[in-house]
Amino acid sequence: MKKILISTEEAIREKYENLSCCLNEKSRRIWAATEAQVLGWGGITVVHKATGIDHKTIRRGIFDIRNNAVSDDDRVRKFGGGRKNLMTKESSLGIALEALMEPVTRGDPESPLLWTSKSTHNLSKELRKQGYAISQSTVCKLLSELGYRLQANKKTTEGNSHPDRNKPFQYINRKTKEFHQQHQPVISVDTKKKENIGNFKNNGREYHPKGTAPSVNVYDFVDKDKGKVAPYGVYDILKNEGWVSVGVSGDTAQFA
Repeated sequence: MKKILISTEEAIREKYENLSCCLNEKSRRIWAATEAQVLGWGGITVVHKATGIDHKTIRRGIFDIRNNAVSDDDRVRKFGGGRKNLMTKESSLGIALEALMEPVTRGDPESPLLWTSKSTHNLSKELRKQGYAISQSTVCKLLSELGYRLQANKKTTEGNSHPDRNKPFQYINRKTKEFHQQHQPVISVDTKKKENIGNFKNNGREYHPKGTAPSVNVYDFVDKDKGKVAPYGVYDILKNEGWVSVGVSGDTAQFA
């Protein structure tokens, strides 16, 4: 069998190419340091030429090995390493951002964001005007850290009930009964908004055999040929009789 001799540098380069996809910052440093230690004097230079890993990184790995700084945890950097949180570096950033989010109570009432949407784009733009180097995505992260979430408005605010709110309806009900007793007509008038003509979906439900729900148009676009109508009508409550008009003109005022 013919022996194939390769240089030490080529051997390290081949090993590194095979392992690099599986190494993170920490394991790459330790592996390079181990190879350099095995080679002895000049090993750091050989590993550097073969892999391109910086001399300082290899020396740092050797230091970690010699000082038993290699642990079994998954941490790549030491505690406190890595990029610092932007609000940690700029302590006033959180205050400035909250002032924009609450312009009436915490900021200037004349804030330019008072009458515009508080989108991350507008917020980052305003913060940059104030001297903060910040992007739209960073604003989104900071808002989450400050406890803000995207929320739709909710109907919860309601005024106090008027003490006499039921009196008009009680009066109408009482008069209706009086007229019924006197055999006088009581007319109910009903007007509707304009409706599309055609096979369109309407709110409400009615009974049908199972699996036979009526089919209607998917879209509610106006039929150009049929258009819209304005339905209205009158109803005699005592006689239980009614009359309905469905027209295309706005003659509701004439009817009234």
